[in-house]
Amino acid sequence: MDVSIRVVDGEPDLALARRVRHEVFVVEQQVPAELEYDEYDATSAHLLAVGPDGAALGTARMISGAQALGITGGVEGRVLLGRLAVVGSARGTGLGARLVRAVEELGRECGAREVELHAQVQALGFYERLGYVAEGPVYDDAGIPHRTMTRVL
Repeated sequence: MDVSIRVVDGEPDLALARRVRHEVFVVEQQVPAELEYDEYDATSAHLLAVGPDGAALGTARMISGAQALGITGGVEGRVLLGRLAVVGSARGTGLGARLVRAVEELGRECGAREVELHAQVQALGFYERLGYVAEGPVYDDAGIPHRTMTRVL
């Protein structure tokens, strides 16, 4: 699949990323919109995957710096990968893995040594295949069971 991944630069790209997240999380998984969009959106780095026709196919978000420290419990050198979403028509193509690797590369460019993510339990195997290790107990996030996972870069 001919897809390009780029760092979001401006409101048009951010609107496309939000559209993907809305389709995947709010519509498909029925996560309340007020939980899906949060205070981290404005200051995070966002990635957008687009097809050759310009259609948005996937997105991911990376939280770094002081905000990441607050979420990850103060672990220095760790970024937080989140809001990974791929539209139904692009699932099974490797796009999700490409987005994860793109966040990891962006994290490296920011000086990160580790990535943390909060995976839906049904996606644990996907992240494990990419080298992530589950830590701690299962917990509820927006009515969906999750586990924290980390990977050393």
